Amino acid sequence: MDIPKFAQKVADKLTQNGYEAYFVGGCVRDALMGSVPHDFDITTNALPNQIKECFSAFTTILTGEKHGTVTVVSEGENVEVTTYRIDGKYEDGRHPVGVSFTKNVQNDLARRDFTINAICYNGEIVDPFGGREDIKNKIIRTVGDADKRFGEDALRIMRAIRFAATLGFEIDEKTKESIHKNKRLLEKVSAERIFVEFSKLLMGDWAGKVLMEYYDVIGVFIPELLHCVGFDQKNDYHIYDVYEHIVKAVEASDKDLKIRLAVFFHDIGKPQCFTIDEKGGHFKGHDEKSALIAGCVLKRLKADNETVRIVETLVKEHQREIIPEKKYVKRCLSKLSYGVFDLLLKVKYADTAAHSKKAEGNFAVIERLGEIRKEIEKDDECISLKTLAVNGYDVMALGVHDGRKVGEILNALLQMVIDGEIENEKEILKKAVKETL
Repeated sequence: MDIPKFAQKVADKLTQNGYEAYFVGGCVRDALMGSVPHDFDITTNALPNQIKECFSAFTTILTGEKHGTVTVVSEGENVEVTTYRIDGKYEDGRHPVGVSFTKNVQNDLARRDFTINAICYNGEIVDPFGGREDIKNKIIRTVGDADKRFGEDALRIMRAIRFAATLGFEIDEKTKESIHKNKRLLEKVSAERIFVEFSKLLMGDWAGKVLMEYYDVIGVFIPELLHCVGFDQKNDYHIYDVYEHIVKAVEASDKDLKIRLAVFFHDIGKPQCFTIDEKGGHFKGHDEKSALIAGCVLKRLKADNETVRIVETLVKEHQREIIPEKKYVKRCLSKLSYGVFDLLLKVKYADTAAHSKKAEGNFAVIERLGEIRKEIEKDDECISLKTLAVNGYDVMALGVHDGRKVGEILNALLQMVIDGEIENEKEILKKAVKETL
């Protein structure tokens, strides 16, 4: 295992003072998988006060001290050093009531969530629960009884399916059964922690597989999606039910969280908008309904305001028909901005990829829209009031003093410039204002 200098320096300091020091958890798991670890955690038989004394010459962070963790800053990097411990009784389904320290590293490993995370290294591997074998076989398995592990800390349910989505591992049968059986325990977990794990899950290469297999688990905190499962769209443009379509679109989307969230929510309102006639199923207004649901869910999950705003916009606009001509692209850019427009095209692409072959013509349209957008930016064409050649002071100088009227005139001028009816030149625009007055 290749340990970077800053982390090895911390381990060496402990052993030089007569203590044991093992690298543990994710860094060992990632190294055994052939990945480059990002965070290095150390477990030791040194007590917290002894750890602090050992690193008195270092900067230390003591926020986790009551649980036995001292964060040591080594060469600008944080290394968490934690005393071997045994967790106390879990009374809230999330946090142990106190911890007790132990001198045996195997006792510490026994409290951990999954076998793949219960491995430590100090030049030799210590693996009492078969984690290396599970890594080799790509298996996620709890340490000990699954019901007990999830009963102690329900967030482990989300961590299990997140690992399945990001590592491509299978969850072993007993662990899987326990996840489905105990899914309601997630109601004890804070919305913030749920959202962090769900976001990581969505970004996984195997997110689609997990979304399909564990929709009931995700439905605990996003019950709105359960209406989509098995919902027949009765439409020739669709070969999947609503939920399958959503999952296929997620699989086809860029690995950008805002895009993946927007794609996940883009059709979630369809069941509430369904009508049918001789031509098949229709979902009029589902874009607005889905945007409303997306906003409610993301706020409930305590997502940041920017993410909520952008995802709501993308979901609401994903059905917008944009004619591949400069005038119409500029109108859309004027409303959305370049950045959001780019995200919208990627949402549209993923959505199209999850339709039947009848929708394949949309790919060429999306590509052309992207080309036109680049031309507009390259030519620095006017798409907003910021780039309009006149401003509010210019309009007021022509005798308009009502603020609302000034705004109306500026927006009217902008629309004329965008549509190519008038050039974006100051004197020409001022002349148009005079003629209007």
